[in-house]
Amino acid sequence: MPMRLGTPFPGLEGATEWLVVDRPPNIEIGRPILIHFWAVSCHICHETLPNLLAYRDRYVPKGLQLVSIHMPRQEADTDVEMVKKDIQEFGIHHPVAVDNLHRIADLYQNQFVPAFFLFDTEGHLKFRAAGDRGLQNVEKKLEELFAESAPSQP
Repeated sequence: MPMRLGTPFPGLEGATEWLVVDRPPNIEIGRPILIHFWAVSCHICHETLPNLLAYRDRYVPKGLQLVSIHMPRQEADTDVEMVKKDIQEFGIHHPVAVDNLHRIADLYQNQFVPAFFLFDTEGHLKFRAAGDRGLQNVEKKLEELFAESAPSQP
């Protein structure tokens, strides 16, 4: 059963390795969180990465916390060197967890790539989606979330 909206942020325990950073990032409740699942063998993941990275560049400076989870779909995907190659090729410079045992995927009740889980400032799941069509709604949800969390203007 997919993770329900309103579910608290389940954390990031279980990575077999962290790339770009050498340990799990310190995720802070109080700031929006976007968790992104992908795999090196996923063609749609590669097609959607430029959009995701544009969202990163636009929203991380505003306070978004972004973590990508590499979730292998087949045995060949467990080759960390392939993951590192994609990280370099696409210019990923936010934290990437390698989830070769699917422990993080299990926390999120996720079996899809690409998949997106957006948590609000209270740490509750606000939005989840998968595939390229799911990505089409991520920016709209980010805009809504940042509008909700913006301080009121007098």
